[in-house]
Amino acid sequence: MRVTIAEIKEMKQRGEKIPMLTAYDYVTAKMVDEAGMPLILVGDSLGMVMLGYESTIPVTMEEMLHHTKAVVRGAKKALIIGDMPFMTYHTSVSDALYNAARFIQEGGAQAVKLEGGESVAEVVRRLVGCGIPVMGHIGLTPQSVYQLGGYKVQGATPEVAKSLLQDAQILEQAGAFAIVLECTPAPLSKLITQKLTIPTIGIGAGLDCDGQVQVISDILGLYTDFVPKHAKQYARLAEGIKTAVSQYMAEVKSESFPTMKQSYAMDESLLESLDTTFSSPWRERGES
Repeated sequence: MRVTIAEIKEMKQRGEKIPMLTAYDYVTAKMVDEAGMPLILVGDSLGMVMLGYESTIPVTMEEMLHHTKAVVRGAKKALIIGDMPFMTYHTSVSDALYNAARFIQEGGAQAVKLEGGESVAEVVRRLVGCGIPVMGHIGLTPQSVYQLGGYKVQGATPEVAKSLLQDAQILEQAGAFAIVLECTPAPLSKLITQKLTIPTIGIGAGLDCDGQVQVISDILGLYTDFVPKHAKQYARLAEGIKTAVSQYMAEVKSESFPTMKQSYAMDESLLESLDTTFSSPWRERGES
């Protein structure tokens, strides 16, 4: 039985912190799910960590659906949230409904996430009205990185802080079941969390959010050239993977892999019979 929206809301009411991680493939989703993660986000961050794009902007619906399907097959208990990519919910409410429905019908997700506050409130209201749960996302919104002038903390000035608080309240009124707060000052995140009855999920937003979300590649240490300020490496798998690959290459070249332990045996008499069968025609022709 999957985690439900109601259970996530109840976690806030009980004061129980809500962990969430991203996942983009079957194997990772299976491991994260088996560890007991209640929320898995198939984030459009896959554009950078899985597909090598420079930002989330190029990510398409087809790419998101492809990865969402894999995650859904791997995770049996977690609530799966599909991240709606750039411009799939901005042009019209009709487009938003169509694309969100694809996440649910084709992708198998149980909810969608979209970025923005007041500007997307009507979209949120219509999606929720059609039975599609929506997670909001305010603060640093990566799909608006060009407008924001880069990946910067949001809400450090009184004007922006007030706007973010209003956006959060508007999203709650529109029916969002939770809101991601990304790269917002911890005191502001605390205030927003206190003002809302729905959970806040922070990423670079301090300890007082109702939950936390991280990109799994960051916490597993799969990238060594850059670690975001808000991330903590709980493992350094990149080093272990490189070591394993180097050892494999060395053993292949030295012929120490595979050994008989990684090989399959065969009856010697059958081998002799095969050798005779396949070599005789060539010998009759005088060929070696």
